[in-house]
Amino acid sequence: MSRELVEQAMRGDRDAFALLIDRTHARLVGTAGIILRDRGWAEDAAQDALVRAWRDLPGLRDPGRFDAWLHRLLVRACQDQLRRHQHELTEVELSELPMRTAEPGGAAHLEDRDELERGLHRLTDQQRTVIALRYYVGLTDTEVAAATGLPIGTVKSRIFRALDALRAALDAEARGGTAAQVEERLS
Repeated sequence: MSRELVEQAMRGDRDAFALLIDRTHARLVGTAGIILRDRGWAEDAAQDALVRAWRDLPGLRDPGRFDAWLHRLLVRACQDQLRRHQHELTEVELSELPMRTAEPGGAAHLEDRDELERGLHRLTDQQRTVIALRYYVGLTDTEVAAATGLPIGTVKSRIFRALDALRAALDAEARGGTAAQVEERLS
């Protein structure tokens, strides 16, 4: 993010804020989609985070930390959505979300995305949150800690456990396990 653009938005410049949002909106919705597993809720959480950002922007202490601050607002908005809709959890199709790939300019294979989607579905909300921030958004462990409000050790632990659970789920599926067998192996 351009520090100058953030400072202009902090002074109430709506056009500067709109430019900031144009640069981050799709990534916010994508991150929320991975955490929440529902496209509509993801859009609502992103919108809530942006409304909070506009309202609280004048109080931002360090304009250089705008991106981390915005992700922290997004995580809080996702947590609010989960509390509101805990009984209605559904899946979001990962193919609907913009994804970064390991290969520059490459595209993830459809079956890999399906397999990853099934694996992510088996993670807890907290595990999906740290995985989304670390590997989808590309934040460092320190930035994930800032975005979630968790100590760095807790973030590292959650990432480790989430990756372990994801590997176990993918491995169990690769061996042709049924959904019940996969769940049993994860326990």
